[in-house]
Amino acid sequence: MAYIKYKEITKYFNFIRVLDKDKLPSYIHEYIFKDEEILTAYKTSTDHGVFTTKKIVLFDNYSLFGRMKHIYTIPYNSISSCSVMFFPGRAELILYMDSGYPVRIKFINMKSIDKLRLRLIYNVIMQVVNNQKIDTNIVDKLIRDDLSFE
Repeated sequence: MAYIKYKEITKYFNFIRVLDKDKLPSYIHEYIFKDEEILTAYKTSTDHGVFTTKKIVLFDNYSLFGRMKHIYTIPYNSISSCSVMFFPGRAELILYMDSGYPVRIKFINMKSIDKLRLRLIYNVIMQVVNNQKIDTNIVDKLIRDDLSFE
């Protein structure tokens, strides 16, 4: 379970693929501020997750008696610790919030290039958490989706 300030946000997010940033639904851009860049975006069967230079925005879409959307914003500066775990074909990003509660985000059907992308995102998050300057080379690679192995 994932919590923010003692409130459960969701049971899980299982992101299955990376989305083309130019083809994101228009409503996503309403939650991205002018002083931040979209690094990458992911999709489950119904949900979206967007990683920017400053935060993660999770769009939890569900339907009980009509379409509903629950939107969560997790600023990187509210994260006290972060870990990434890699497994064959999948990975998990675990964020420990200042409140002490974890947020677990799972990535499935991953190839080597997807794991590299997640490692770079993890580096950006950890630079903010550790009050370091964000490496613009990493940001540029993610924005351009230029993840060639060097």
